[in-house]
Amino acid sequence: MVKLVAEYAPAKINLCLRITGKRTDGYHELDSIFLPISWTDLVRLEVRPSRAARVHLNCDDRAISDPESNLASRAAAAFMREHAIAADVSIDLRKRIPMGAGLGGGSSDAGAVLRMMAEIFAIGPDARLGEVAVKLGADVPFFLDPRPARVRGIGEKIEALPSMPRVHLVVAVPDVAVPTASIFRALKREHWSGPLPDSDRSAILAGRISADQTVNDLEAAAIDLYPAIAGVKQVLEEEGATAVAMSGSGGSVFGLYPDAAAAREAAGRIRARMGSGRVEAVFTTSHQELRRTPLVD
Repeated sequence: MVKLVAEYAPAKINLCLRITGKRTDGYHELDSIFLPISWTDLVRLEVRPSRAARVHLNCDDRAISDPESNLASRAAAAFMREHAIAADVSIDLRKRIPMGAGLGGGSSDAGAVLRMMAEIFAIGPDARLGEVAVKLGADVPFFLDPRPARVRGIGEKIEALPSMPRVHLVVAVPDVAVPTASIFRALKREHWSGPLPDSDRSAILAGRISADQTVNDLEAAAIDLYPAIAGVKQVLEEEGATAVAMSGSGGSVFGLYPDAAAAREAAGRIRARMGSGRVEAVFTTSHQELRRTPLVD
């Protein structure tokens, strides 16, 4: 029997990203607030019976259309290996989230594939799915069920946050692709700010978000290597954002606005000033909310 499923795969921002330590294997440990946003890729799966495990990828972005390296196709293959499943899996991936921007697009695609594969083969969420996810990438476990969360360790310790007000943002992405590894190599010990204070967590949950709560310890290293990020930050600050910060390892920059109308109007002005790159007015969302949204190309 042929099974067809499709889901939106949301981007995320790191509302804050604080470095708390470094493991003996070289990975840095963090304390971060992950917020999924309404900037999404669209992932479709078609699964057919087969005597051998096969994965086919159709992606509208040629730069990531190699099934051996694309995280979505790697996720399907890893799922079948873990559960000793043989099937013919075709993935159709419509990319909208910029790559190398600190928005987690590739990880989100992988999380969506793992969710849909588990649904198709009636395998409930369990530790094995999480183990597959973390082997694919540090952000992938969060995208198994993307919702506002505090994320610690190297990304595997996920604490869903209680209900918090919707946040309206503008996300601006300059024309630079930032390799995460290079940013962590450039990170200096004096840039580590340690765990998120309880007072900042309480302010975030109450919607009282200011520059005090949007610390990103990777920002200084990223700006040193990619000065365009600082220019984008300045534009958002001048266009009325109440707090501005880089997401992840860059180079996207987000600014907070009081409501959707203010974000849309600011996005138009910022887009005109930047001239190149990508600018979107978005809002915080969740996997559950996106599933209720009609799928379109």
